Amino acid sequence: MSWKNQSGGPWGGGPRGPWGNGPQSSGPNSPDLEDLIRRGQEKLRTALPGGFGSGKGVIAVLAIAILAWLVSGFYRVEPDEQGVVLRFGKFVATTNPGLNYHLPYPIETVLTPQVTRVNRIDIGIRTGDDPRRGANMRDVAEESLMLTGDENIVDVDFAVFWMVKPAAAGSTEDIGAANFLFNVQNPEGTIKAVAESAMREVVGRTNIQPILTGARQNMETAVQDLMQRTLDSYRAGVLITQVQLQKVDPPQQVIDSFRDVQAARADAERLQNEAQAYANRVVPEARGESARITQGAQGYKERAIIEARGQASRFLSVLTEYQKAPDITRQRLYLETMERVFGGMDKVIIDQSAGAGGQGVVPYLPLSALDRRTPATTPAQGATK
Repeated sequence: MSWKNQSGGPWGGGPRGPWGNGPQSSGPNSPDLEDLIRRGQEKLRTALPGGFGSGKGVIAVLAIAILAWLVSGFYRVEPDEQGVVLRFGKFVATTNPGLNYHLPYPIETVLTPQVTRVNRIDIGIRTGDDPRRGANMRDVAEESLMLTGDENIVDVDFAVFWMVKPAAAGSTEDIGAANFLFNVQNPEGTIKAVAESAMREVVGRTNIQPILTGARQNMETAVQDLMQRTLDSYRAGVLITQVQLQKVDPPQQVIDSFRDVQAARADAERLQNEAQAYANRVVPEARGESARITQGAQGYKERAIIEARGQASRFLSVLTEYQKAPDITRQRLYLETMERVFGGMDKVIIDQSAGAGGQGVVPYLPLSALDRRTPATTPAQGATK
């Protein structure tokens, strides 16, 4: 990484100069400054051919200084980092993990932000560390209260996971960590503002019932996509890895009433399901009964039509015979009618000549015997009396 002056020079770290010794702490045994300079000059004269004041000595010192300055351009990028090289403060390149080189300071400098670490931002809730009570959660109403699409209020707490976006291959605009470092002044604050805005937009076009029941995963995906598009338009160099809903409830002031409403809706849904099950059972039975009655009526209709046609045909045949022999036909019809009428009845036959001849015979009618007879007398039995 870039060289930083920590009370030392390019010849070594710590409180030492290029001559090997640095200033010591003052005390009763501390050497005099003039003595220290003198000893340094003597060592230089011994090390440099021709002495310190000769031209060769100056060139050697300059060569060592230039070499040390050039060597200071080597730097290491850790596996979880990405190097961002600046030339006079302007971005020129990104470098991968490992040993790299840049022109020494002040020509080029290097920044090494962490690009693989996943960061987390909580919205609508804060975690406080109280030594007496341990970690506790505090709700932030100004962030969590949101208006739904059907004009209800819902309390939404969620977390956003993000990391520095890797540089896109062959892209001159999507340069990963450089965008993260230079395009947004406060990346974490920007991500938080974009997350809250995206969640409010998604909640604002969704009704409260899906939000509280089965739309959590769809909401997380929609917020993540909207956040990524917004941050990409800012060229923020941020990759949203996940949006996680922590809590989605009505406001605390109305949560009891809302639960009552939810219970009533559950009861209504249960009753509707029971009614639907009853209808599914009764309607097929009614349809079967209706089909049976319809088939019976159709059979009766066909039977009645056939009987009527038979009676009409019989009447026409009788009419034809009547036209041929009226007296005989009337007598036959009379006898057939009497047979049908008296066929199943008890009968008493009286000879009319017995009273008309004047022989003094009184007809006897056994009415009491007729009353004692059972009514279930067969036609054959009645005909024998």
